[in-house]
Amino acid sequence: MKKRHALPPYLILVAILIASALLSVAVGSVSIPLNTLGDVILSALRGVTSTLDPNGVYLKILSGLRLPHMLMLMFVGAALAGSGGAYQGLFRNPLADPFLIGISSGAGLGAITAMLIRSPYETGGVMTVPLAAFAGGVITVAVVTMLARVGKTVPTTNLLLAGVAVSSFASALTSGLMIQSTGEVRRALVWLMGGAMMTGWQPLLGVLPYIALGLTGLVLIGHPLNVLQFGEEQAQQLGIRVQRVRWITILLATLATAAAVAFAGIIGFVGLVVPHIIRLVWGGDYRRLIPLSMLGGASMLLLADVAARTVIAPQEVPVGIVTALLGAPFFLWILKRSKAQNYW
Repeated sequence: MKKRHALPPYLILVAILIASALLSVAVGSVSIPLNTLGDVILSALRGVTSTLDPNGVYLKILSGLRLPHMLMLMFVGAALAGSGGAYQGLFRNPLADPFLIGISSGAGLGAITAMLIRSPYETGGVMTVPLAAFAGGVITVAVVTMLARVGKTVPTTNLLLAGVAVSSFASALTSGLMIQSTGEVRRALVWLMGGAMMTGWQPLLGVLPYIALGLTGLVLIGHPLNVLQFGEEQAQQLGIRVQRVRWITILLATLATAAAVAFAGIIGFVGLVVPHIIRLVWGGDYRRLIPLSMLGGASMLLLADVAARTVIAPQEVPVGIVTALLGAPFFLWILKRSKAQNYW
């Protein structure tokens, strides 16, 4: 049953997101007091120099490092959580997440391959690893759907089983490549632990079109996902083209997730935890659940990144480790809850 709140859910989550964003840009190796942060931002918008930052040091830190980093975290968190909500609706399973059909393993294989092959990396520059990861994720999903196809349809059970098999195979190849490598193992491990968040405006502009396209499409597909909750046969009787909805959902979620993983590394549990919390608090209407999950996912990743930067400062923990420490107990709770009652 949907719970009622005094404040609209969008207002609550936008307020949390704004607070998380301010905390993200204020905390770091050089902390910026909130009053100074506000004055620097307002002064920059007016085109004048802040009296609290006469030398422009804080402004350079904000504009060159923390603002693009914060925005990248927001887009990545929104992509993972929005895709997670869509996958949970598509598979009608609260344990589904964006990496269910092998996106993360395929992207990891592509990224590690690019890291270990020196000449393409030196030739292609900073965008080589993200492009290779994106290609690996997309190719993996294509292989999974091809293996799962039965005639003109792709049964959900076949899709999940094929995803597990292909994901295991890609992970084994990734481990083999890392064992054979001698120079890029540390960088590869950091990427696999979700510590490869690319900073700067160029990566942000590179990832934005893919994530924006994927998430916009997922927001628009909320109604068909609602109808699918009654079962595929009844959805077809109500005029929903089930196979088309499945394909569109997988393509859009894959596009957003692969782009996020390509530029940030493998960050788990965001797509599992956030949609589940949104569903518990505000109900399972996917027309609202998916956009609310995007807001919640952006906030969760911002806060996890703040924790990653402060827990053992001045060293920084890969944000994927923080989300795993938070998400693993939550996953076990969901599993226990789904056993105790008929979740759907």
